[in-house]
Amino acid sequence: MTPAEGPGAEESGAEELRGPAAPARRRLWWPAALAAVVALGLGVPALLAGGPSAAGTVAAASTPATDSPEAGFARDMAAHHQQAVDMSFIVRDRTADPAVRTLAFDIINTQANQRGMLMGWLDQWGLTQNSPARPMAWMGHTYEAHDGSLMPGMATNTELDRLRGLNGQDAEVWYLQLMIEHHKGGLEMARAYVDASSNQAEKRLAQTMINGQQAEIDLITGMLAERGAKPLK
Repeated sequence: MTPAEGPGAEESGAEELRGPAAPARRRLWWPAALAAVVALGLGVPALLAGGPSAAGTVAAASTPATDSPEAGFARDMAAHHQQAVDMSFIVRDRTADPAVRTLAFDIINTQANQRGMLMGWLDQWGLTQNSPARPMAWMGHTYEAHDGSLMPGMATNTELDRLRGLNGQDAEVWYLQLMIEHHKGGLEMARAYVDASSNQAEKRLAQTMINGQQAEIDLITGMLAERGAKPLK
């Protein structure tokens, strides 16, 4: 995976990513659609407001073992999210399309935020951010890592290199296709975690991911159709 450009890039690129106003044919539905997706994806404040303290709930619960679903999900979803952030930074520099750049910024913002929460919980639990266990072993997954793709939905190094070599609509379509597959893999993991864990705070975050990423799959499918393309599968 390529390293993310870092938190500063999120702030400095915010206005640039917004770009000029979207084409007239998109103006009626894009603001409302993106606002709904962002509200679902950025459900973090709700996690913190829905009780005494979500962070306190996590800390107060019995500390998970390093091979627990709680620790495994936190590590694996953090790695999964990091690649989504990386891909979004790549496409930001490959297209001037306002809709795609806004989507990329929203994914960078949402998934970097959620990744920080996952890493923070591992720190609270006194657990390492990495483990020798196979990715998704906590959910019994037997995915064979290959070419940099560590978990279902993650792009390979070859696919990322292709994205870096494209421009304009070609880059937009490839990014959108890769992101749908990425979200599908993330949804599988988040749903498995909701079923496996009793840690209520982390389960709420996983459910927020499910809601937000499913909404984005629907949104991205429509964006592909606008460009005369379809999802890869």
